[in-house]
Amino acid sequence: MVSIPKFCRFFSTIETYGALRNFHSGGCSRTLNKNPNLAPNEKLFRVGLFWDLDNKPPNSIAPYVVATKLRITAASFGVVRHMVAYGNSHTFSNVPRVVSERRKERQLLFRLKNKGVIKPNEPYLCRVCGRKFYTNEKLVNHFKQLHEREHLKRVNQIESARGSRKVKLVGKYSMKMEKYKKAASAVLTPKVGYGLADELKRAGFWVQTVLDSPQAADIALKNHIVDMMDHRRVECVVLISDDYDFVDVIKEAKLRCLKTVVIGDASSDGVLKRTADTAFSWEEILMGKAKKQTVSVVENWKDRDILKRLEWTYNPNVDKKKVNLDDTAAETSEDDDIEDICGDIDDDYKDDRGSWWELDPNDNDVASR
Repeated sequence: MVSIPKFCRFFSTIETYGALRNFHSGGCSRTLNKNPNLAPNEKLFRVGLFWDLDNKPPNSIAPYVVATKLRITAASFGVVRHMVAYGNSHTFSNVPRVVSERRKERQLLFRLKNKGVIKPNEPYLCRVCGRKFYTNEKLVNHFKQLHEREHLKRVNQIESARGSRKVKLVGKYSMKMEKYKKAASAVLTPKVGYGLADELKRAGFWVQTVLDSPQAADIALKNHIVDMMDHRRVECVVLISDDYDFVDVIKEAKLRCLKTVVIGDASSDGVLKRTADTAFSWEEILMGKAKKQTVSVVENWKDRDILKRLEWTYNPNVDKKKVNLDDTAAETSEDDDIEDICGDIDDDYKDDRGSWWELDPNDNDVASR
């Protein structure tokens, strides 16, 4: 006989094994990945974010902040699959007037603090190692001598590696490199421009530099959008520009039944915004109003798609085939009815008089009389 404690332990082992098996098979992950805000069969749009930096650069606002706000707003329309930014070398090397004035004010403040005219309320903190310094000059020297050299060593080590070793090094140093980039943006002054390309890359954008000709960025961005549409990689096009040259691309996207969104200045109420399905301004993006409005925009898109499926469209070739099929069906049905009627009469005749070759003698006698 098996004792009761042993049987209980055996039963609990079976239950534990079943729970682990269900977890590894994906039962637990399915329950955790459920989003209560989405319908069970709801399909999200694939969104592509395309930025014309020559026309709409983030002059007075930090590039990383703007890029993050744009990505959050675009994510309200669906799943953001592509984020692309095009600009010429002048756009990346140029320093806006607002940024240059802020730099001058900071440098003057740091000089006064170094001389002791102004006493800092809090010490300067290194965001990589956590050390504290009483002057900004010492913080910058510490950052360059220690952390910048370590970062360059990691970059060179990754670039010199090949194959699986390179993949392992990228995974090993990814957190440290991200932490360094965040700290460097606040401590070091960018060597080129005001760090536009680096900040956009840190936000997840694919940044491409084109020639310095006037329409180079527009042509490259148009070709990129058309290529995405040809390969059906996006279902919603979010364009950040006020340039009228993109009107043809927006029209082409609408002809292909894609959703179109334009982001630009509030003062510019041009053809581009009127051509797109919806439009937002910079102020609405930064203040978060655009994200609230996207809910109603997506609902309107879904209602419009349902109405398009229900509406009747005239196709002459298909309708002609349907008419011919209906006529032939009507003719065959009429012929079948006539044959059925004639068949019924013949059956009655056969039942009453018999076959035509069989003569009834009574009929002959009647005829002779």
